[in-house]
Amino acid sequence: MAESWLTSSSLTLLLFNANANANATTDATTDATTDATNDATNDATNDGGRDAQMTQLSDTQQMMRAAAEDFAQQVLKPQSAEWDRTAHHPIEVIQRMGETGFYGLLVPEAFGGSDAGYLALALVVEAIAAGDGALSTVTSVMNSVVCAPLVRFGTAAQQAQWLTPLATGAQLGAFCLTEAQAGSDASALATKAIKTASGWRLSGSKQFITNGAIADLAIVFAVTDPTLGKKGLSAFLVPTDLAGFRVAHIETKMGQRASATAQLLFNDIELADDALLGVPGQGYSIALANLEGGRIGIAAQCVGMAQAAFDIAAHYAGERNAFGQPIRSHQAVAFRLADMDTQIEAARQLVWHAARLKDEGVPALRESAMAKLFASEMAERVVSDALQTLGGYGYLSDFPIEQIYRDVRVAQIYEGTSDVQKMIIARSIEERYP
Repeated sequence: MAESWLTSSSLTLLLFNANANANATTDATTDATTDATNDATNDATNDGGRDAQMTQLSDTQQMMRAAAEDFAQQVLKPQSAEWDRTAHHPIEVIQRMGETGFYGLLVPEAFGGSDAGYLALALVVEAIAAGDGALSTVTSVMNSVVCAPLVRFGTAAQQAQWLTPLATGAQLGAFCLTEAQAGSDASALATKAIKTASGWRLSGSKQFITNGAIADLAIVFAVTDPTLGKKGLSAFLVPTDLAGFRVAHIETKMGQRASATAQLLFNDIELADDALLGVPGQGYSIALANLEGGRIGIAAQCVGMAQAAFDIAAHYAGERNAFGQPIRSHQAVAFRLADMDTQIEAARQLVWHAARLKDEGVPALRESAMAKLFASEMAERVVSDALQTLGGYGYLSDFPIEQIYRDVRVAQIYEGTSDVQKMIIARSIEERYP
């Protein structure tokens, strides 16, 4: 756990110091190799209208973005393919990301965070995703649906107990809403919490839980009054070392294999009264409030993965010759790259717009749904086009595009499917045009 707490003024310095320490630990390279790596990183990150983007960001946001990019390119990217091949969950790196400040972006300084806001979160998640998609999911979850609900709904005692270790990576959290029979329809939850003389008794199961196998704290949604439908759901803070908490299964996935996705079982877990997050019946509101921020995080993740694939394709198209000239000189390839670049930037601006609304305290349900819908579907198209640009090489595991292609597909499913996002947007149209 980091000894010095992050503040908005000290975050950048600590990020760069942590990155430097991480690089020294990860790879004792020569100065020449380090210079070459930095040059490659700079080449990659200068693509895609970088200067124009910078004018929209504060100095602090620019430095945070640069720090996350350095960490992703120097620490995550070199190990990502191996983690994917072996389905390894790099717990030390996951914890180090918290120590570096990437999990406390929505947490007040008093609890070890930087309180940097949702735009900063979007910038960091995008940068991390360009190095490893799976760990960008961990970053989004830790900020948007683990720390954020504690900040907004937690009591002073709950915040004092949990926020600092979660914000600094000393402990990890999981958001437990989905069940085998209840994904998009939260009103169909079967997990229940029964009131007892000393608190609550929790029983049931959860499915597809990010960090489920490595979390120290689970935020669990359960039915406390089955007669009230959605209004009968409540949220609980469940330490994973309690008797009755069990990791039933770690999923074998198509992509994002460095992220531990698990099925969890709760066998009559005894909880104290103070385990309740918010008040009884507030669970559905807590879930929806934080899914809005979670969708911004996943949308940013999609932009990061799409940008990484585009960078590879654009460089390849300039180096690969066919019919006596680089393939990007052929109109078919040039126009494909132009479409990819445009779609990425359009998605990025949707994400930034939704994030800015959240930072200003303006409801962003429609905007976050639009960002998530467009970015997730854009990313699959762009990564597919990048693979097409590389031809047969893009299909090989020697190149990272095939991994990105597998990693990005789930983005149209979790944090609300594309169909759910369209339903949200359609309802907003009905409200505006009654």
